[in-house]
Amino acid sequence: MASVTLEHVTKRFGEVVAVNDLSIEVRDKEFLVLVGPSGCGKTTTLRLIAGLEELTSGNIYIGDRLVNDVAPKDRDIAMVFQSYALYPHMSVYDNLAFGLRLRKVPKKEIDRRVHEAAEMLGISSLLNRKPKQLSGGQRQRVALGRAIVREPKVFLMDEPLSNLDAKLRVATRAELIKLHQRIQTTVIYVTHDQVEAMTMGTRIAVLRDGVLQQLDTPQTLYDHPANMFVAGFIGSPAMNFFDARLVGTPDAMYVDGGSFKVRVPADKAEKLVPYLGKEIVFGIRPEDIIDRGSAQNPPAESTVKVQVNVVEPLGSEQFVYLLTGDTEFVARMDARVPVRAGQQMEVVFDMSRMHVFDRQTQDAII
Repeated sequence: MASVTLEHVTKRFGEVVAVNDLSIEVRDKEFLVLVGPSGCGKTTTLRLIAGLEELTSGNIYIGDRLVNDVAPKDRDIAMVFQSYALYPHMSVYDNLAFGLRLRKVPKKEIDRRVHEAAEMLGISSLLNRKPKQLSGGQRQRVALGRAIVREPKVFLMDEPLSNLDAKLRVATRAELIKLHQRIQTTVIYVTHDQVEAMTMGTRIAVLRDGVLQQLDTPQTLYDHPANMFVAGFIGSPAMNFFDARLVGTPDAMYVDGGSFKVRVPADKAEKLVPYLGKEIVFGIRPEDIIDRGSAQNPPAESTVKVQVNVVEPLGSEQFVYLLTGDTEFVARMDARVPVRAGQQMEVVFDMSRMHVFDRQTQDAII
């Protein structure tokens, strides 16, 4: 097993900077997820670690070994791609064994590793089949098995679940988590799906335009985003943002959003005193917006009058799109709350869970 360290890694394709001064330390046995929108540099980062792309500048270490000039085959990594990349003319057994045969691993050892991996992934009964006789989920397991039999120091996974349907993706996600707990290997996993990132990662690195925005545990990213990009990217539905101004006094501070005015709790107000009288961005997550009828002793100073625009029922819950002034925002409510499009209602903002961002830099203030 091994750690992976990226020191000021940069990759340029002509004028385009795909990865910009990226420094990350992936701990031994950690499941680190690289997440971000398309084109943010996450797959390029993975390919740099694998040796499939050449660094423009910086250093990459696997364990204590500098691998900048080490060929991919000698880096002791295994990569699982978005496409399964199985050999169609070979059986599942031969697909799993192929890489080991190239490395002249003894036949007995190959057989042991293949059967162990097949047992672990629940594909023992499929070893004699060809890829065309397998479902998408089974092919994905074979692709994972081919990486597992290598017994590498580091697994690199590039959106391995994106070709699966929604139900199978959830099931395979759980299998991958269990697999990591069992084999205890360092995994670097790339996805654009923030739900996948939140459920799987020990830590998550959020990238944007090749720049690391924040690296932390899933819960810390959710509760304490470093900036508006992370706040809006992590969480579904995304955090609501309002252009607002901080008004009042240090002892009675309010967020004035034009069509609403809500009081800032005393413990939050302390940090916001330097911004009093200034324009800020106020953030509140959909689950922290409560129907006034469902709230217990709601403070009048946290209540906002709204109009219901759209209701999306989801069975156990509903996403309710609300309008205050000209601003639309979304609340996540219990399905039993009676709401319909067009009605007027009152909601309560849980101000203990409020977020405030600097209007110019978009960095988090609280």
